Amino acid sequence: MSDRSAASERWLRDYGRVAAAIAWLDAHRTQQPAVAEVAAALHLSPGHLHRTFTRFAGVPPHRFLRWLTVGAAKELLRERATVLDTVAATGLSSPGRLHDLTVTLDAVTPGEIGRGGAGLTVRYAVHATPLGEALVATTDRGVLCLRFVDPPDSHATALVDLAGEWPAAHLIEDPSATRAVVDHLAALFRDGQTGEGGSAAAATSVPPVSVLAAGTNLQVKVWEALLRVPEDRVVTYSGVARAVGRPGAARAVANAVGRNPVAALIPCHRVLRSTGELGGYRWGTTRKRALLAREAARSPAHTA
Repeated sequence: MSDRSAASERWLRDYGRVAAAIAWLDAHRTQQPAVAEVAAALHLSPGHLHRTFTRFAGVPPHRFLRWLTVGAAKELLRERATVLDTVAATGLSSPGRLHDLTVTLDAVTPGEIGRGGAGLTVRYAVHATPLGEALVATTDRGVLCLRFVDPPDSHATALVDLAGEWPAAHLIEDPSATRAVVDHLAALFRDGQTGEGGSAAAATSVPPVSVLAAGTNLQVKVWEALLRVPEDRVVTYSGVARAVGRPGAARAVANAVGRNPVAALIPCHRVLRSTGELGGYRWGTTRKRALLAREAARSPAHTA
């Protein structure tokens, strides 16, 4: 059920190398190592490491690596934090918003959830993406699932999980139906390589995608709030809680963030702890750091 190819194998290999580089940098962060030192530790040439990081993150390593250390989250929170209410009021004031406007959200009704998806046709496939292989499932109303498949999990395990969540739905393997979701992610990464900080012209080339979100009222409100966070900003769990009218429910909000059914499409990676710590990520902190690094490095304030 996979469209695995040479490109897929390359992305998987690159992801492993990026993960190894992050672990090495964390262990040696006080020494502020140069790219050549990281490359030597990974038994790669500096040029090979440069190409790998650029393919993975869309930016060269001299800007990317700055955001992989432990202090990156604190710096992001200090310099790039946003207030969601202000973002909602200003609309298109941020160029980064143009990316998120290509994602729209529709909620599954409680009745549909209770019936286990009876009458729902779900088309699925495993695809290679810039962040590794992912199981993508769609319906006529939008993307139902985007979850990364990492060892020791298998494609079969991911499909069993999907079927368990929608036991009464009709599942059909159909890579052509899910390809548009992968194209959406790939376009965002291509845009990251075309310009300093992105542009409105580049953003409008991102194909739109709809999400069919299955969750509680609070979860759906949290996911809607996350779509209002611009690409060049981050927010805290408590900030999201205030934005959805539940200022004392940061823990419940954190749970909702972790239940995001469509990795990367709803940008839960932009939520940090109020202490300035990176916080967890359902799909691994390697991906969270890579996404934040890419977005921060593309920001006009950090392109030098």
